[in-house]
Amino acid sequence: MILILFSSIFIIPVLMGWGKIMENIWGVLFQGISGKILSGILGLSLIWTVISFFTPLNINIEIPSIFSGLFFFFKNKLYQNFYKLTKKDFKVLSVSSLVIIFAGSFYPYILDHFGYYIPTLKWLTEYGLVKGISNVDLTLGQMSVWHTFQAGFSNFSDPFLRINTVLLIIYSMYSIEKKNWIHLCFLPILLLFSQSPSPDLPVIIFSVIILNEIIAGNRNITLLFAFSVFVFTIKPTMIWLPILVFLNFVFIFKSNFKQFLLGSSILFLFFVKNIWTFGYPVFPIAIGDLGLSWKPNSEVLKISSQFAIMKTYDMQYTYEEIQNFSTWDYIKNWFSLEGIKSKINIIFILSLIIFIVFAWIKKKKLITLICISLLIKSIIVLAFSAQYRFFTDVFFVIFFVIFHEYFDQKKAVIVFSILSVFFISILSFPEFIQRYLPSFRAGNFMRGFEKEQIYKPATYEYQQFHTFKVGNFKFNMVHHYPYSFDTPLPAITPAYFFDNVKAGIFPQLSDKNDIKKGFIWKKMTSEEKEEVQKVINTIKNNDK
Repeated sequence: MILILFSSIFIIPVLMGWGKIMENIWGVLFQGISGKILSGILGLSLIWTVISFFTPLNINIEIPSIFSGLFFFFKNKLYQNFYKLTKKDFKVLSVSSLVIIFAGSFYPYILDHFGYYIPTLKWLTEYGLVKGISNVDLTLGQMSVWHTFQAGFSNFSDPFLRINTVLLIIYSMYSIEKKNWIHLCFLPILLLFSQSPSPDLPVIIFSVIILNEIIAGNRNITLLFAFSVFVFTIKPTMIWLPILVFLNFVFIFKSNFKQFLLGSSILFLFFVKNIWTFGYPVFPIAIGDLGLSWKPNSEVLKISSQFAIMKTYDMQYTYEEIQNFSTWDYIKNWFSLEGIKSKINIIFILSLIIFIVFAWIKKKKLITLICISLLIKSIIVLAFSAQYRFFTDVFFVIFFVIFHEYFDQKKAVIVFSILSVFFISILSFPEFIQRYLPSFRAGNFMRGFEKEQIYKPATYEYQQFHTFKVGNFKFNMVHHYPYSFDTPLPAITPAYFFDNVKAGIFPQLSDKNDIKKGFIWKKMTSEEKEEVQKVINTIKNNDK
């Protein structure tokens, strides 16, 4: 907890300094401490994304970035902004920050933390954006902009990767500054995302902030659209947000094209980044084939697509069984999955129906546009992979739009207090959720409170791996564990290794002497097949 506190106190002024730099370039997103911080997050994320094409985001990048932010923080006396907080505001901020830091000190438990977040950060800090990295592990082709942002702070400022905890403190500050208290009601639920650099947290927070700014009458079209596109680059399932901002300013405020240029530039950078790492403009969709040599193998993409379809049904049916579903089976089985997933699916559809009725009753253009945007997003998600984690943000948006005028400070503080006790209890005593909600699988990986958390956040170490070589690719593979979260790079997961074997291909270095020049896939030669068989034999012998 103490180290997270120090990290937060250090990072927030840096972001404010960078926010001032960005405001000097493109204007003010909105007034206040949180407005500067969000501008700083946007600016640094874009700058580090561009830099990562050419060099790793190591300490040589982090230190100059920190000094630049701190220089402008003190030069412009931005610390004076904190004096504007009243004693009552400061008390609410202090209590909420303490709760957030405590929650952030627990062990990470989201499986993507080990299989996707940490490996992505390791590649970014050690090599930067690597061309064709999806050939090593398809999930690495995502390289979310949020992980670029986390990677930039991970060498010195935030070595425990708790940037989401810092973001929650910033979010509570926004709620207090804007006197929009409904955000405090969301905070306890979002504590579940504070232990990992999960992109789910920033997209939920940024979406309701942008929504709040639009409802409040913020007409900074250029920056609101740019930030909505930025949210999309963090997680493309947030496509509804730039659609909403675009429709709102075109049909309500009659904007001109020039005001969308900055957002369009961010979108272009997103496409270039994906093409560089994945081979196609939007991960994980193989649309827009440019015939690049480093694009993933079609058979591997097919396996990934089949897995996504099975994940839609919580892996309770095989791909072949799903293929034989009738239209009614697709719908019925999705609503009748065993465990909590089916309940979430039902609530999701009911929430959409309620919001459609709400929009029809209100008959307000903005609410209608929000409804249309959410429906577009929902149709896209349902068509590709209807996993509940792809539409979690919809619940927050619908609740916000319907109830944002209902919560005053007193009501919000009461809800915040009750829910904080509940979710902190879950983190501290996970046996409860493991016993009474076994279908929530992530709960099985929660660990209770340990006294060491008072000083530093809890982290895992494994460091068990073997080194192999196939063709010109020498790699490490974790031993007796599915994820390569702390395996030295270059690393390949056992699952992706066998996907390659199944497809009869294997990743190879474009230049055997330089990993930074990227990866391609090649059909295995007879010699490489023998090398792969040796790897398989080693795995089998170790499993005995």
